[in-house]
Amino acid sequence: MKKNHTILVVDDENGVRQSFNMVLKDDYNVLLADSGQQASDIFINNKVDLILLDILLPDAGGLDLLEKFKEADPNTEIIMVTAVNEVQTAVKAIKLGAYEYIIKPFVVDDVLTVIKRAMEKRSLVKEVAYLKDELERYCPFEKMIGKDENMIKIFELISIVSQSDGTVLIQGESGTGKELVARAIHNRGSRHKEPFVVINCSAIPATLMESKIFGHNRGAFTGATHTIVGKLEIADKGTVFWDDIDSLDINMQAKLLRIIQEKEFERLGSTKVVKVDVRFVASSNKDLKKLILQEEFREDLYYRLAVFPIELPPLRERKGDVPLLLNHFLELNSTNTGKPPKIFSEEAVDILTEYDWPGNVRELQNLVERLFAITKFSVIHLKDISTFNTGKRGIKDMPLKQAVSTFEKNYISEVLESVDGNRKKAAERLGIHRNTLLSKTLELGLNTNK
Repeated sequence: MKKNHTILVVDDENGVRQSFNMVLKDDYNVLLADSGQQASDIFINNKVDLILLDILLPDAGGLDLLEKFKEADPNTEIIMVTAVNEVQTAVKAIKLGAYEYIIKPFVVDDVLTVIKRAMEKRSLVKEVAYLKDELERYCPFEKMIGKDENMIKIFELISIVSQSDGTVLIQGESGTGKELVARAIHNRGSRHKEPFVVINCSAIPATLMESKIFGHNRGAFTGATHTIVGKLEIADKGTVFWDDIDSLDINMQAKLLRIIQEKEFERLGSTKVVKVDVRFVASSNKDLKKLILQEEFREDLYYRLAVFPIELPPLRERKGDVPLLLNHFLELNSTNTGKPPKIFSEEAVDILTEYDWPGNVRELQNLVERLFAITKFSVIHLKDISTFNTGKRGIKDMPLKQAVSTFEKNYISEVLESVDGNRKKAAERLGIHRNTLLSKTLELGLNTNK
C-alpha cells in the first residue's frame, strides 16, 4: 500500500519512538529523531507532513523547535508530546502554531484520532490553496466563477459581445447569474465609465413603471409634487439592464421597442423629447418563445433584444464548479464579517457537489452564508449540513437503484461523521455488523481509516 504522508517522531526516549513507530508504520512513512539537531537535519532533507515533538529534548527546547519548524513550513502540522501537564506551556504551544498538545502516557486510539484530524486539516488547507489558484485562473469576469467548458464559452462570448453596442438577451434559470453577465458586458465595454442602471421589471408595479423608466414632471399626476428624472435619463451614455423583461405588460413592451429603435422618449407630463444614448441588455428566466406563442410577449421585441443571445447553464450542468463556488463564498463571508476563514470537509464537498441545486448559484451562496454563520468550528462537516436534506432533493430524477445507492452513501457518511469515523460505533448505530459496514463503505467508495 502506498503511504502518502510522512510523520517525524522526535523524542529522546527510545521506547517512546519505537512505540510510535509500531503504531504508525502501517499507514505512514515514519522518521525517527532522538534530538533537536537530528530532527532539524531530517526536516531539512525530507518532506514532512506532521511532527510528533517532545517538549523536553537534551539539546533543544521543544517550543523553540516548534517555532523554527513553523517558520520554515507553516503547513507542517505539529503535535506536542510531554510528560508534564502544564497549562501555560500548552497555551504557548498552541499560540505558536501547534495543532494539539498531548500528555504521556497516552491512549493510542486517542493519538491516532488527533493525527487523523491533523492530516485532514493539512489536506483541506492544500485543497483550499488549489481552489484559490483555480479561482485566479477561472474568475476573470467580475465575480463569476467557473472552469467548466460551458462557462468558458460564456466568458469567451462576453468578451466578444462587450466590444459591440448591440442589444443582449440573457436567458437562464433563476440564480444562474444573469445580472453578473450583464455587468461583465458593461464593465468590459466602451461604456464602462458610465452608469449601469438596473430596471427590475418584476418588482415595479405596472402603475409606476412609466414614471420609473421615463420620469415625470411636477403635476403630471396626483402626488407628483416634484420633477423626477427617470432611469433612462440616468443611464445616458451607459447601460440599462432590464431584469425579468418578461414581466413587462404588452403596452410597455411596445414602448420599449420604440425606445430601442429611436433612442428617445418623453417624460410623463411633458411634450419635450428626451434623447438618450444607452445600450440595452435584458434578461429572463422564462421561455420567451413560448410566451410569444401565448401572445404574452411581442415577437418583434424578442428579435430586437436577441441580437446577441446568451444562455446560462444551470449549476447542475456544471457541477465541477461547485467546489470553487463553495470556497469562493466562504472566503467572501470571512472578508465581509471579519471572522476567521472556514473550509468544508471532503465529505461535505462531495455531497454538495452531487446535489442538483434547483436554486443554482444563489441557493449555494445562501447555504454557505447560513453555514458560515451557524457553524462554530473552522471545518464545516457533513453533519453540519444534514438539515439541508440534499439526499432527498438531489435524487428525485435518478433511477431507483442509483437513488438507493445515493441515499445509503449520504446516510452512512453522516453516521460515520457523527462518530468521527469509528466503524464499530457507526455499525452499532446503523444496526448492522461491522464487517457489513466495511463492505458497504468499500462498495460506495467512502473514505474511513478506522
